[in-house]
Amino acid sequence: MSFVERLLRGVFAAVLVVGAFAMLPRSAGAQSPPAAAGLEPLTIVTASGRHAFQVEVMRTPDQRARGLMHRQFMPADRGMLFDFKQVEPVAMWMQNTYISLDMLFIRADGTVARIAERAEPLSTRTIPSGEPVLSVLEVNAGIAEKLGIKPGDKVEHPLFKR
Repeated sequence: MSFVERLLRGVFAAVLVVGAFAMLPRSAGAQSPPAAAGLEPLTIVTASGRHAFQVEVMRTPDQRARGLMHRQFMPADRGMLFDFKQVEPVAMWMQNTYISLDMLFIRADGTVARIAERAEPLSTRTIPSGEPVLSVLEVNAGIAEKLGIKPGDKVEHPLFKR
């Protein structure tokens, strides 16, 4: 299967899952994340130093489909790490997401492959990884620029191979 076919298959699957979730009443979408999604430490190592975050890790298809939907705020030192369980091209979107975000697409070794800065809230435009990745880290919009995060920088978390 070609790269484009795999990418489209992944986008189609995400559209189906997220579309089904969007059919829930607004109050159902506004719930807090499940307790299993507790905060975990994560560090981004850049030319300017080490930057610590506390992240929710989305490990299941339901968690990944919900992501940061319906949230109005995220503290500056927080983020959401999406664990896709395998290295593959992925695509994200901002449907039902009210917070503008920076998305860091991360390889299995923890290096940043690509950064999509200032993703538009509520947009259904897909944001592709550009290459196969294991994970995506979402942080508040502007954090990548403020901290000088660049492709090739290292993300430290137990998810990534050392």
